[in-house]
Amino acid sequence: MYYYDDNSFLSKLERKIGRFAIKNWAYILVIAMAMVWIADFILARFEYPTLSSYMYFNRDLVFQGQVWRVVTFVFMPEDDNVFFVLLTLYFYWFIGTTVENEWGAFRFNVFYLTGYLGALASGFIIGMTTNYYLNLTIFLAYAILNAESVVYIFFVIPIKVKWLAIIEFVLIAIDLIFAGWIARLAILFSLLNVTLFFWKDVFYIIKNYFRRRRYKKQIEQGYYEADVNPPKEKKKKPKKKNKDKQEETEVNTQEDNDGFFD
Repeated sequence: MYYYDDNSFLSKLERKIGRFAIKNWAYILVIAMAMVWIADFILARFEYPTLSSYMYFNRDLVFQGQVWRVVTFVFMPEDDNVFFVLLTLYFYWFIGTTVENEWGAFRFNVFYLTGYLGALASGFIIGMTTNYYLNLTIFLAYAILNAESVVYIFFVIPIKVKWLAIIEFVLIAIDLIFAGWIARLAILFSLLNVTLFFWKDVFYIIKNYFRRRRYKKQIEQGYYEADVNPPKEKKKKPKKKNKDKQEETEVNTQEDNDGFFD
């Protein structure tokens, strides 16, 4: 579910500069993460500094002149374990290509760019940031667009995407509750793209939820009242005969009686 508006600023922008969109961004992202992981694996075996050590975001290092870190942190793999790396890369490729196919390259680029700017802002706020929430927003976009689709955890356990999204939202809520104000602000900045793109969807989901609850309550209340106070059956009143027809019947009866006794 996603509400398009052909007259929106994004739609107008797409018509003007949509031809400059980077296509297959999910492929580029996954391939870059895989190459970084392979480089880290090889360098670590020879006891050299890993490539990731020069890529992660650090506000102090950026201010010292290592400005490339404002971009390179996006392409860092989230884990060192080969199994989880392969699993996450496949998952990001799957959900990223699906969202891009549904939206088009331009909207997907804008969505990712907005999330990137939010993650970057959070990094400058607290001093550090990762691509965790940035990649998480792609999953949340996929979950909102395809809530009833089924994915297989570890390729075995089937589960609907909406339940995974609910779990993620609960974890985000826990982080917002127990984190400090600076960390809360950083999380909200990181989820900026989801808010901008899906606030209408969230509004209608909440609105329809309460509407269904109210309707269900009215139905249940109606059944309850019907059981406690069943409607009384109305007694049928005898119909009154038309006075003219009654007099006509009496006259005809009198005539018949007179002829019988003659």
